[in-house]
Amino acid sequence: MEERIKKIDVKNVSKTFNIGTKKSNGALAKIFSSLFDREKKQALKSLDSISFQLFSGEKLGLIGKNGSGKSTLLRTIAGIYKHDEGEIKQLGEVVYISGFGIGLKPRLSMRNNIFLIGAVMGLTRKEIKKKFSAIVAFSELNDFVDTKVYQFSSGMIKRLCFSVVIHCLENKSHDIILFDEVFGSGGDLTFQNKAITKMENLIKTGAAVIIVSHDLEVIEKYCDRVLLLSSGQIIKEGEPKEVISSYVNNS
Repeated sequence: MEERIKKIDVKNVSKTFNIGTKKSNGALAKIFSSLFDREKKQALKSLDSISFQLFSGEKLGLIGKNGSGKSTLLRTIAGIYKHDEGEIKQLGEVVYISGFGIGLKPRLSMRNNIFLIGAVMGLTRKEIKKKFSAIVAFSELNDFVDTKVYQFSSGMIKRLCFSVVIHCLENKSHDIILFDEVFGSGGDLTFQNKAITKMENLIKTGAAVIIVSHDLEVIEKYCDRVLLLSSGQIIKEGEPKEVISSYVNNS
């Protein structure tokens, strides 16, 4: 029997964000508040003592309603957010793939963003040039190469991000891959199908994988184990069908 190697060990991890709020108790109070009061902060606990492990070759799904802490957990593991409490241990390099456009510079063109993200992912300018045409063709955004990204729709941003990252990762081996709401990647059915094919190829490399998705069919198809999150806590863990059924029946 092949030995299971622990690739990620999350112990009692918590994360709190301070959200700005304005206090208002009537028209006059609003006037004086805007002139003299500083913005008040409200603490929002996004992760609350989360603990779990991920092993080599395992495919783990994270499900739950919006605001349950799924993407925050993934970004904390990826090092985008710093956790306030607890410990995260990782064995190997972590690759984070997001459908939210993280890393894009809105005031730069699509062309410049491709080179920027490619460089961040460790490619040389020469390597990015070789992949450039394939990235553009795959994204189906050929007519927008020199358009600034702030003019893109959310679907176009998802397609651009996915196309750049997936081509930068091709033909390389990976230890840990984190997919953050990339299934469905902002296109029509044809685009979604070819995006899923690309991701299947990555998943089959033997990397340890965590998938955050609202697409429960994707979670059931690709994952070996599923965590259900609510209010920043793991409320159920187990086989995909069992956890998904519990989630659907109690939503």
